[in-house]
Amino acid sequence: MTDHGDDVISILTTDHREVEDLFTELERLLAVGDPEQVRDVTDKVIIELVKHSVAEEAYLYPATRKFVPGGDALADTEIAEHAEAEELMKELERTDTTDLRFAELLTTLIKDVREHAAEEESQLFPQLAQHADADELRKLGSKINAIKKVAPTRPHPSAPDTPPANKLLAPGAGLVDRIRDLVSGRGKD
Repeated sequence: MTDHGDDVISILTTDHREVEDLFTELERLLAVGDPEQVRDVTDKVIIELVKHSVAEEAYLYPATRKFVPGGDALADTEIAEHAEAEELMKELERTDTTDLRFAELLTTLIKDVREHAAEEESQLFPQLAQHADADELRKLGSKINAIKKVAPTRPHPSAPDTPPANKLLAPGAGLVDRIRDLVSGRGKD
């Protein structure tokens, strides 16, 4: 029997729930005012969002273009939203958590990502499920899981966001990011 949690839609929806849990924790921490914990959880959010975005740009949006009627426009919109979120994440990395702008930037990122995830779940995912067969959705799920293991963990706003360049460059940027994370302790519990 096939595990229904291995298709692209299930995997990305699970990612959305995990990021939402981190957002809820961030909102609580902002209210408490613990700058160090806010930075730690913000770093975790950025790591997860970057890996998720790279995976979507490498496989979900090309599949959207291939299978969904009008998929080019839908994919272009989603990629543009990713670019905006990546700029916000880069700015968050550069901003001290005690800076008044930090909370504003974080609030904007949370709002934008929540809206983006809701749009994907209510519009893109149902259309993809309707137009791509279950085997294709599982294959995409495997590819999503594989690329997330080597994807960058830091925002790279100037990096390509469409295939084939993004698929070629992501593993190299991911390796460099993971080394930087290991040295700095970023993203560790």
